[in-house]
Amino acid sequence: MVRFGIVGTGWRSEFYLRAVAACPDRFECVGLVSRNPDREDYPGAELGVPLYGSMEELVSKGKPDFTVTSVTWEANPGTIKDLVDLGQPVLSETPPGETVKELALLYALVQNGAKIQVAEQYHLQPHHCARIAYAQSGKLGTLTQAQVSAAHGYHGISLIRRLLGIGFEDAEVTGKLFTSPIVKTMGRGGPDADEEVTETTQNFAMFDFGDRLGVFDFLGDQYRSHIRGQRVVVRGVRGEILQDEATYLQDHVTPIKLSFIRHEAGPRGNLEGNYLKGYTVGEEWIYRNPLIPGSLADDDLAVGHCLLKMAEYVNGGEELYSLAEACQDRYLDIVMEQAQETGQPVSTEKQVWAR
Repeated sequence: MVRFGIVGTGWRSEFYLRAVAACPDRFECVGLVSRNPDREDYPGAELGVPLYGSMEELVSKGKPDFTVTSVTWEANPGTIKDLVDLGQPVLSETPPGETVKELALLYALVQNGAKIQVAEQYHLQPHHCARIAYAQSGKLGTLTQAQVSAAHGYHGISLIRRLLGIGFEDAEVTGKLFTSPIVKTMGRGGPDADEEVTETTQNFAMFDFGDRLGVFDFLGDQYRSHIRGQRVVVRGVRGEILQDEATYLQDHVTPIKLSFIRHEAGPRGNLEGNYLKGYTVGEEWIYRNPLIPGSLADDDLAVGHCLLKMAEYVNGGEELYSLAEACQDRYLDIVMEQAQETGQPVSTEKQVWAR
């Protein structure tokens, strides 16, 4: 049983609570911290999760194995430090800090022994997780390029780095913004009552790491739009991934094409339940759902996977997504924004977390 607390009762806290509701045998939220501890309509109330007025009360009464910060960008660095001062391992919301200075100050906590990981879930979404595993399997040969149009800012950058196997290498970054009209189809609150044409901004950037190229392309409407989809391409010397198909060379005249096949319980009369089983490529299971039989959307499943891996890390296991990685992705995001605003190339420099 993974026992955790949450600081914050906003929209993002509900992602973790959905994992609790779907997998009550795996997760227990021992409490949430709110500035208004007397409210009755808070997220988690229907699950019987206690509401506390301070982090000190959560830690002393709830005794979580670790605590999730689900607060604003501005509040997150201070919240992380306060939890560390209370002796709590922290699973931070993304990004952990807004500026390079904030990120460096947070990294100093890790250097002094604090256990901090970051809840970057995109690389754990099943389709991305499967692509990353296949890209890193060696089938494509030496990797040279990743084109990602699937997530904004540091999220998309994290996918580029994972697909290419990039650590903290420096890059020359170029960028551009492009504004165009689009018909709105869906927002966070659902579809609009009437058709509306609005302006949307597309973010382009190239990260030239010398021997590998990352191409970033994201339109803000992609998350919910019915007419703007995702696109992922990974290229290597001996093959490529194009969306849900992989092609590689058995020899220089024999291309092999394989599909990423999604396996689900429930459809077409299957009586096993309603959940994702995993992905196969050819005869290999490239991804298996770690939260079977929980019925969760892919993004919620990835958040639940973060909770599992954080629990392993707290108990001496491997890192989930280190603060250093999160700092690097946010730093590259900051540099990308600078390149887009100025229209000039920007070269990154080694930061304290990368040395």
